Amino acid sequence: MEIIDKKETFWNRGFIVGLFGYFFLYLSVTLFYFFPLFLKQFNASRSRVGLIMGIHSFMAILIRPFFGRLMDVKGRRKISLFGTGLLIVILPWFHLIRDAGFLPFVLRALTGIGAGISLSATLTICSDLAPRDKLAHSLGIVGVAGLTASALGPLLGEEIVNRFGFGGLFSASTAFLVASFFSIILTREVLRLDNAKQFPRPKSLRNVSLFIILIISSMPIFHGAVRSTIDYFIVLFGKSIPIDRVGPFFLAFSIAAILTRLGIGDLSDRYGRKQVIFPAALIISLNMFLISLVKNFWMFVLTGFIGGFGQGLIFPALSTYVIDIFGEENKGLALSLYLSLFDVGMGMGSPFFGWISDLFAYRKMYLFAGIIFFVISTLFTLKAPSPKLRKGN
Repeated sequence: MEIIDKKETFWNRGFIVGLFGYFFLYLSVTLFYFFPLFLKQFNASRSRVGLIMGIHSFMAILIRPFFGRLMDVKGRRKISLFGTGLLIVILPWFHLIRDAGFLPFVLRALTGIGAGISLSATLTICSDLAPRDKLAHSLGIVGVAGLTASALGPLLGEEIVNRFGFGGLFSASTAFLVASFFSIILTREVLRLDNAKQFPRPKSLRNVSLFIILIISSMPIFHGAVRSTIDYFIVLFGKSIPIDRVGPFFLAFSIAAILTRLGIGDLSDRYGRKQVIFPAALIISLNMFLISLVKNFWMFVLTGFIGGFGQGLIFPALSTYVIDIFGEENKGLALSLYLSLFDVGMGMGSPFFGWISDLFAYRKMYLFAGIIFFVISTLFTLKAPSPKLRKGN
């Protein structure tokens, strides 16, 4: 295995190449936002479309922890190439779909496995290629690449479908995967600890009760659940006020998240994870309260910006907190668990808060979401252990 020197800045060749690998991979995934439209031409029911789309996330959640451990044993680069290669093999089969039956269901399940493996591994590669004392900042920068891809993907996908049809969409997605695959090949494996023989027990979790472990696990779950109220319900809420244009909300959200990660994404590297997690969670909770009071367009856009600011702070701090708890020798497993817990929260939060909105309407749903997240964040701040700052900070 090759060893690379850690440079003082993460803007080194290896990190930039890895960043492109993550960007192209994420861009390929976002093109499938249009897959429900492809299934609609076969007169698929909404429940059938939901099942086919949902199996992707379900398989990713299941597979991440297992392959997260393999990353720490076998190396991130091999696992990333395996996951991306699996996607490259699977995607051409989408051209053979002629109905909304068994084939698209199986293919989406397989792409969920491939995406769950490759996205987690490539994210870990990028963090490996950054200086150890800038871990949160580097993860924030990788998040910017994901945000950029998620903004460009739908625009590009719509243009491709209009010009070349869904066959062009599947081919373009495959092309981006190939670009990601070769970008990952150009990266080099960072020297890792030899922990293949046994699972190194995290020092921070020794003598910690099950209750504390549940509190730690609850933070990414409830963060994902609260985030689901933005991703899945904010458009419906905006239209109900009524606000004609809801796109500026997401634009303001993305701009704030990107600027925060680029500008102050290293706060938890300098001052500690919990010192940033609680203020970020407080901002998100207060923003939920503010959304429940929205009555005009500009206040609606303002809540988008505040929400993006909180999101830009909490993701790098909370994800690196989990890494610090598990130890850098278990980084692949830690990141995979964090992403899986967040996705579980997204998956559970959507039907739960949908039920709340049915009972009490959208405004009280956002108020309730803010209260829940504030309570959980307070418990986390009071009870969860505080990892030491990395040497050199």
